Amino acid sequence: MSMYHISVGGDSPGRDLRQLAQWLRQDTATRTEATIALQPTKPAEGEMGTALDVIALVAQSGFSTASLVLTICAWRRTRPSTPVVTIERNGTRVTVGSGDPAEVARIAQALENE
Repeated sequence: MSMYHISVGGDSPGRDLRQLAQWLRQDTATRTEATIALQPTKPAEGEMGTALDVIALVAQSGFSTASLVLTICAWRRTRPSTPVVTIERNGTRVTVGSGDPAEVARIAQALENE
């Protein structure tokens, strides 16, 4: 099993994160091969305020990281402000940008290299 942590930045990160989680739950490939949950995170040391949530995605073997990235890119295109989405796996953090095929391949490769 693999664990991914997905966070959303921008003007409405909490709302956008919940909407992305719902989008992922509606995606057939993601829904059948992963468990998706919102999980609180602790503020970084020295930061004040409440903790932000992240999406914790636990994937079964055979899960396609590239498919996950494409699904997130499709969700971003539906948003008026195109929020920043960061995916972390095994200490590797990448930011999802334009969604062009070369970028999707680069992100998937970075996340799959352990």
